[in-house]
Amino acid sequence: MNRKKKLLAIFGTRPEAIKVAPIVEAARRSEFLECSVAVTGQHREMLDQVNELFGITPDYDLDVFAPGQTLNRLVSRIIDGLDNVFNDCEPDAVIVQGDTTSAVAGAIASFYRGIPVIHAEAGLRSYNLMSPFPEEANRKLASQLAVLHLAPTMFNKHNLIREAIDESTIVVTGNTVIDALFKTLENKIAFSDERLNLLELSGRRIVTITTHRRENHGEKMSGIARAIAQLALMEPDVEFVLPLHLNPAVRDRIIPEIVGFANVTVTDPLNYAEFTKLLNISTAVLTDSGGVQEEAPSLGKPVLVMRSNTERPEGIVAGTVKLVGTRPEDIVREMRAVLNDSDLYTAMASAINPYGDGRAAERSLTAIEKLLGLSHGGEEFDSWKPNADDLRRATNLIEL
Repeated sequence: MNRKKKLLAIFGTRPEAIKVAPIVEAARRSEFLECSVAVTGQHREMLDQVNELFGITPDYDLDVFAPGQTLNRLVSRIIDGLDNVFNDCEPDAVIVQGDTTSAVAGAIASFYRGIPVIHAEAGLRSYNLMSPFPEEANRKLASQLAVLHLAPTMFNKHNLIREAIDESTIVVTGNTVIDALFKTLENKIAFSDERLNLLELSGRRIVTITTHRRENHGEKMSGIARAIAQLALMEPDVEFVLPLHLNPAVRDRIIPEIVGFANVTVTDPLNYAEFTKLLNISTAVLTDSGGVQEEAPSLGKPVLVMRSNTERPEGIVAGTVKLVGTRPEDIVREMRAVLNDSDLYTAMASAINPYGDGRAAERSLTAIEKLLGLSHGGEEFDSWKPNADDLRRATNLIEL
């Protein structure tokens, strides 16, 4: 009897864990695969929370987190640690996710050992190496090393083909973050912050705000804070909830501007389950996050993105996301429009979700099994079918 093929999943941050967990769960149900997990520990506490939520106990933990370490040091420690993992595990393939340092280091380490690299969430591009930094470089490097590209959308596939990636190695799966979101919301979730439980019972309209991106640090972050204060003043019947990043570069700019507003609630970062619940009870979302641009539309929530460009233009083309930049006057104007123009709100809330249908892990597993000679493949995600004009518009949005 032939042995099962060995798949090793490598990840190290909360977003990676959320998006890899559905694939790990599907792979561990497979009759053809053994799936091991190696975590880098790049983000310690938040990573452990997600693993516990999804019932994942890592087989290997590199535990590379150290306060203030450089990206170079982080990469070198991950690559060095993975050598020992490969010696023990002897994987037939490795899967990395997205655009983190863990992903690119995992891809490099695997490539140097001759282990096939599978890249989940492949094909996202901003076409600006410095925005977001270092994520744009990380995901482009991973694409050069991968033999299988699990692209969330047809536009991501389009990006890869433009870069001369062999189309036969690209499979459009949808984004596994939608799988994770739907699965998590099946559970009964209570907020650990009693203010949020009371807010849910109040029936008030809620705008969830997340901001942390490195390129928005400094004066842009102060401008975002001023916009939140203006919105709170002009929309007293709306509650603005900020699960605020612990980074002083964020907190020191945001908090002084919003102190004293009764309709602004600042919390510590929420665990994933609580954050999905907050999104679900929100009216709209204001964010500079990448993942939130995918999650909120799946729940019918209009999203305004505080960035000058985005590697996720599908939501903008589909109509559920709008790019508003970081100028306070633009943020205030666009959010007030969403809150007060019922036709605009309905159009954004009911737009087709281009990011997934909850079956991305299933499609990913089928593609992985095909790569390893264990199946003949399956159908791709095609709920959002961009035409040539859609593709041109999406390309223009990320090449501003």
